[in-house]
Amino acid sequence: MSEDVQNYLNNIRRDFSGKPLDEVSAKANPIEQFNVWFEEAVNGQLLDPYAMSVATVNANGTPSIRVVYMRGLDEKGIVFYTNYSSNKGTDLAQNNAISLNFFWGELERQVRIEGEVAKVTTEASDAYFAKRPRESQIGAWASNQSEVISDRKVLEERILFFQKKFDGIDVPRPEYWGGYVVKPTRIEFWQGRPSRLHDRIVYINIDNEWRLERLAP
Repeated sequence: MSEDVQNYLNNIRRDFSGKPLDEVSAKANPIEQFNVWFEEAVNGQLLDPYAMSVATVNANGTPSIRVVYMRGLDEKGIVFYTNYSSNKGTDLAQNNAISLNFFWGELERQVRIEGEVAKVTTEASDAYFAKRPRESQIGAWASNQSEVISDRKVLEERILFFQKKFDGIDVPRPEYWGGYVVKPTRIEFWQGRPSRLHDRIVYINIDNEWRLERLAP
């Protein structure tokens, strides 16, 4: 790393103003609060407001993180879809603890979510898969996600194979592909404020009741 870049990292400062977030304005239920912020992110025309970092930990305690799209939200939790045989799927089969992070920089906001994950019903996975573009459906069959391949030609040949296999018929959902629902136990809302004195409101689920607390920035 050059000295100029290092100086930039050490000296860059951006103040935060944002809308205040306090114990009075925050919703009693964190899912309702998330919906308020998510709608503001969507209405603000942010790029991919449904993109979230998903952190998992395998049986050896090694963490991994990647960006995944949220595809559903209700009182049961946050839903995303993936290949169950992927690295994230293997991690979650060994350890169902999970952490999510939404970062909406333009709004100076982030939401951190901790909880446990479970597979959605086969009916829910079938319904979502049926709505995907056909190219994405074929891709789910063609890609053995997270496995090593020699070059891109391997993937392209598998795509052609499954295009021919399912020519003229609906593409069925692979058994190894489906959804997860994240059941939150802790949700923190972070709002940027001036002088790094940010607002942090956390909800903790205790005996199916949400308790709200403020954290020091």
